[in-house]
Amino acid sequence: MLDIITKNFEDLTTQELYNVLQLRSEVFVVEQDCVYQDIDGKDQKALHILGYDNNVLVAYTRVFKPGYYFEESSIGRVVVQQKARKFKYGYAIMKASIEAIKTHYNETTIRISAQMYLKNFYNNLEFKEVGEEYLEDGIPHINMIKS
Repeated sequence: MLDIITKNFEDLTTQELYNVLQLRSEVFVVEQDCVYQDIDGKDQKALHILGYDNNVLVAYTRVFKPGYYFEESSIGRVVVQQKARKFKYGYAIMKASIEAIKTHYNETTIRISAQMYLKNFYNNLEFKEVGEEYLEDGIPHINMIKS
């Protein structure tokens, strides 16, 4: 069972922020072997969705209100610790993120920049592809929208 907490940047403890950055680095930089600037100055404007299993951060996203990242609300930095993926925590953290956008921003239209290999995962959450595939940080991506 995933315990989910939603916080503004200012409300994150130092330890929570450290755990978030560590998880993002573990997956995006080390596992995916992608050198990029993860600390991008956008965390301060995001709502942070943290997923815990036995008090260990294993899943995370950040969400934005419309007009900040895209014209629509958005979800980004979707990450699940490799050894926790077998529990389908990706679905739990995404559903919590979609609900957070409804609750905090009163929005239902969401745009994401999805890694291509996860397209079917996002299709299962009712996201549909829009536009053409493109490279972001050397990884194939596609824009997807959920209405």
